[in-house]
Amino acid sequence: MTACLTILVRPLAWRFGLIDNPDCDQEGSRKIHKQSTPLGGGLAIFVAYFSLLLILSKHFLASQLDWSHLSGFLLGALIIVVGGLLDDKYNLRPWQQIIFPLLAICSLILGGVEIVRLTNPWGGLIDIQSLFFVSPLIIAVWMMGMMYTTKLLDGVDGLVSGISVVGGLIIFLFTLTTRYFQPDIALAALLLASTAAGFLIFNWHPAKIFLGEGGSLLLGYILGVLAIISGSKIAIALLIMGIPILDVVWTIARRLRQGRNPLRFSDQRHLHHRLLSLGLSQPQTVLSFYALAAVFGLSGLFLQSRGKLGALVVLAFVMLLIVIFFERLDKRRQI
Repeated sequence: MTACLTILVRPLAWRFGLIDNPDCDQEGSRKIHKQSTPLGGGLAIFVAYFSLLLILSKHFLASQLDWSHLSGFLLGALIIVVGGLLDDKYNLRPWQQIIFPLLAICSLILGGVEIVRLTNPWGGLIDIQSLFFVSPLIIAVWMMGMMYTTKLLDGVDGLVSGISVVGGLIIFLFTLTTRYFQPDIALAALLLASTAAGFLIFNWHPAKIFLGEGGSLLLGYILGVLAIISGSKIAIALLIMGIPILDVVWTIARRLRQGRNPLRFSDQRHLHHRLLSLGLSQPQTVLSFYALAAVFGLSGLFLQSRGKLGALVVLAFVMLLIVIFFERLDKRRQI
């Protein structure tokens, strides 16, 4: 279904001027494609994903979720896609772009999505229901982090869509285990993996269509929501998206250290760009990210809370080694 919709979206993108033109000659550009490519792939994923979720709603809402949760989820996704299409067309300023993710988060919270308790790595649960402001705050920080991670990660053909396939499959497997059996979440996760895979057919290098702003934010949004509604399985999502998240954190810190606005300035110093500069091809680069996401994500299937915390520490250490390696490489090149 997603593949068919993508075929329909491509000529519409050309018709309405939703095109990403290469600007490799401009200083600070993070674009690496050589030909003008249509945007708006997120629209195909949105229509396929939520159409099927509505058709199969009796299974998705069979447990603790209800129509208010699904409505908030759907409305938030619609806001993101519409905002993304506007940004693709009119190149909105950063303060205008951020309005749509914030409205999407408000839609989620007003729809009743909440975090009632958190798992204590040292045993037991932390009940936060009495602190009414904590759940919205955690949701807002988590969702913004996930959406902007996939937004900034979308710099190589097939990277974000492929990571979403891996993430959806791991959450699907996790929610089918005996300990965390949640067939409703498993269905939503499998739909994510399937719709992202249908789009990946056209997004694999050389890409025939890009996700666009709305698509890259949408996939992070869906992954973030699944982590919350599956019972705050944020640790699993962190393991899947750990390297991209840490890359974004390092990117923001690096730009702040240089006195640059992290949201306005772009460059080719993201990890995927660095791997390309080492001589890896685009397929090899994205497969490296897939492998890291799969290894650390699947480790969460076999670890308890303290073990997941240890895996996250290992993940952070791996990223630290990567940062040190490239920092030293830059210094050698400057000599």
